[in-house]
Amino acid sequence: MKTTRTEEPHEEHLRFALALDPELTGKGASHVWSPYSVGAVLGLLATGAGGDTLRELAALVAPASSDPVGHLDALNAAVEAADGLDLATLNGLYVPADLPLSTEFEERVGAQADAEVDRVDFRHNAEGVRAKVNDRVSQVTQGLIPELLSPGTVHPEVRLLLVNALWVKMLWAEPFEAAQTRERDFHAPGGTHRVPTMRRTGRMTHAEHAGLRMVTLEGEHGLALDVIIPDSPGAERADAPPLTPEALRGLYRARRQEEVSLALPRFAVQTDTALLEPLAATPAHVRTLATDSADFGGISTEPIKVDAIVHQAVLRVDEKGAEGAAATAAVMVMSAVIPPKPKEFLVDQPFRFVLRRRGAILFTGRITDPVDPGPAQTDRRGAPTA
Repeated sequence: MKTTRTEEPHEEHLRFALALDPELTGKGASHVWSPYSVGAVLGLLATGAGGDTLRELAALVAPASSDPVGHLDALNAAVEAADGLDLATLNGLYVPADLPLSTEFEERVGAQADAEVDRVDFRHNAEGVRAKVNDRVSQVTQGLIPELLSPGTVHPEVRLLLVNALWVKMLWAEPFEAAQTRERDFHAPGGTHRVPTMRRTGRMTHAEHAGLRMVTLEGEHGLALDVIIPDSPGAERADAPPLTPEALRGLYRARRQEEVSLALPRFAVQTDTALLEPLAATPAHVRTLATDSADFGGISTEPIKVDAIVHQAVLRVDEKGAEGAAATAAVMVMSAVIPPKPKEFLVDQPFRFVLRRRGAILFTGRITDPVDPGPAQTDRRGAPTA
């Protein structure tokens, strides 16, 4: 299988992802989220915001340029279609017929990848709208996210729903041999136990920087999965260096092709997150959007604010490749290398991961205790099945 060169994440997108990620991490718990999906929704909200609402959102999604449009352009490039690429997206805007919607904002949404704008009736059919949006998200995510919007999320007072969904499936350029998968120790915060661990030895992209090590598993169409561990085996989790933008950029700068002996657990991780509190806790303190002081005059002349932002993400990694799905919804209401000895890369303790394409981080998170999704399954094309 041909391997294509993978790009580093767009600078501002990387900074956004690593600013919000710590606020989504539970102590001792695995997690996954999609900076692409959350970034798409927040970026669109920023294009329709003003005043403090815009200042806070821009400081988070576009900290250097304060240009949310440029942020959205980078995200759209990351999900650009290509022959043979298993990737689907949705950027949906759902509004009632009586909401005075800005033409410019409607056009901005329409310019996003796989966009749809639909007129709906929250007041008389809130549950029907909820079912409709959940169905669209389920279709895009291949059933991996069947219910983004839980009962009560959509109610008669809702004035606008902004939704992003993402599904991607990648095959490793060099798959792991299932026969090489063996049970081995994994040192989780709750104790050491044995988990199914995949093995592969060969030329891989490897990096060491600032107390961290990284191996990159390449796929087609620019997809890549970075696996990041402390450079000291058995290091205490609290002593592991933080994954800062500077540290991750340093790892990308230090990448080189080396002979690596990789041991990586199969894993599956799923997270359901409410985002308003984590957003307020970021250095940008994004909180005005959910208050009566919210300024979304670029979306509608009607005063509206964010009532909730919900996010779900799923990622499965096995011998054949990786499959991930994510969805985000903003609910708005009216306001008031002779080969050297292979470098051992033993993933037997909590680790970070970054699944990326072009300038965007599609998924990132942390595995503290792997949940085994089971051996890789294949369809008739040899692709992993859900």
